[in-house]
Amino acid sequence: MQERDNDHWRSAPEVFEEWALIGKDVGMEEGHAAAVDEMLKFALSDSACLKKGFRALDAGCGNGWVVRRISTHPNCIEAIGVDAAPAMIKKAKSIDPQGSYVRADLMRWSCTDRFDLIHSMETMYYLADPSMAIERIASWLKKDGIFIMGVDHYAENDESLDWPQQLKTRMATLSQEQWVDAFEGAGLTVIRTWRAAVKEDWPGTLVIAGRR
Repeated sequence: MQERDNDHWRSAPEVFEEWALIGKDVGMEEGHAAAVDEMLKFALSDSACLKKGFRALDAGCGNGWVVRRISTHPNCIEAIGVDAAPAMIKKAKSIDPQGSYVRADLMRWSCTDRFDLIHSMETMYYLADPSMAIERIASWLKKDGIFIMGVDHYAENDESLDWPQQLKTRMATLSQEQWVDAFEGAGLTVIRTWRAAVKEDWPGTLVIAGRR
């Protein structure tokens, strides 16, 4: 009896666990750095609450590279990273023993803290219900706090549409309008949407920033 194709599909944490073990996390950092630089430049200059002491969270932190970047900001009081892949968190702690890194599923993590800035790069479409995830993340923001998200897999990016089949990993394929609707449905005011790190052969990272 032939096995169903779905039997070979993996969860996102399994994929990222493998990538951490083979060192692919380094390439992820290099590949996403330009987009993240644009995202952080905007977020850290837009909100008044970030011009004084602020607390930040990176949702889906991988090896912690964005946490370490945010931590260098002179106004950063604390930056925390959360990721579901054990090897990613282990690597983050080995690179930055004094940093704050938590191994947890974002949809199950009991977060009692509140943040001025929440950042997420290439994480949200791996979650089963992105709208519910954004609503959950929005509840972790302080008043006037910012959630800024970057995704490379979105409906308008033809280059990304076969990624679920390539990786054998389920991804939510949402359009820009659907992502914006998810932010607004979570009670966030969308303050800017743009494509970051656009290249001649790449349409760029879809970035959405919302304020609570």
